[in-house]
Amino acid sequence: MTAQAVICASDLSLTFTTADGPVFALQGINLTVNDGDFVSLIGPSGCGKTTLLRVIADLERASAGTVSVNGMAPEQARKARAYGYVFQAPALYPWRTVEQNVGLPLEIMGTADAAARVRRNLELVNLAGFEKKFPWQLSGGMQQRVSIARALAVEPKLLLMDEPFGALDEIVRDKLNQQLLELWAATKKTVVFVTHSIPEAVFLSTRIVVMSPRPGRIIDVIETNLPRDRTLDIRETGAFLKIAQRVREGLKAGHSYED
Repeated sequence: MTAQAVICASDLSLTFTTADGPVFALQGINLTVNDGDFVSLIGPSGCGKTTLLRVIADLERASAGTVSVNGMAPEQARKARAYGYVFQAPALYPWRTVEQNVGLPLEIMGTADAAARVRRNLELVNLAGFEKKFPWQLSGGMQQRVSIARALAVEPKLLLMDEPFGALDEIVRDKLNQQLLELWAATKKTVVFVTHSIPEAVFLSTRIVVMSPRPGRIIDVIETNLPRDRTLDIRETGAFLKIAQRVREGLKAGHSYED
């Protein structure tokens, strides 16, 4: 059976015009993300990882080339709520409770079963019982899980995640990585995940897209071929370390260590 493409980017480029001249953010991006994939975008700062994610989400417009999401242009996909977006920071309203933050997009949509969706998605991220808490009463990791539940509340097929665990300490990050894999297995979502961390990319992904800066371009796409049912112990295996080394070599070839 042929895998169904969720995202298709073809010869995608984006150039920003600034007072100091053009900035070539992306150039010649060709990428297909299939249904059920967990694809990580990795590269140094300034390589266009977040910019590519924002083009997919219709938060930026490409200068050349094409991109489709579930067969639609990004603008149509955004209006159809075909994806959920998780930002680097949780971006929760401090005056709204956890359940009110998760339910905000459903309020805007006028969703009839909003309360049931909120409850179901808080259970998915292991936050049942915290519905009445305010963001300031939660840890950083818990706040980010609220953000993930909010993205899932619109029931998208695609989840776009922009380095959601980057600001967290390593212990919390490991725990959330494991929980994210469990969530992915339970929901069968397609995920595109931005990260700077090689171990995180290898642990989470079915495929790793290595990007290089100035201009942002794809220099390698790596199939991980690791079992989908993974625990953190897999990071000590030879197969894991071999993939991590290939990612590291790709980053080095893209001159990322010179930035």
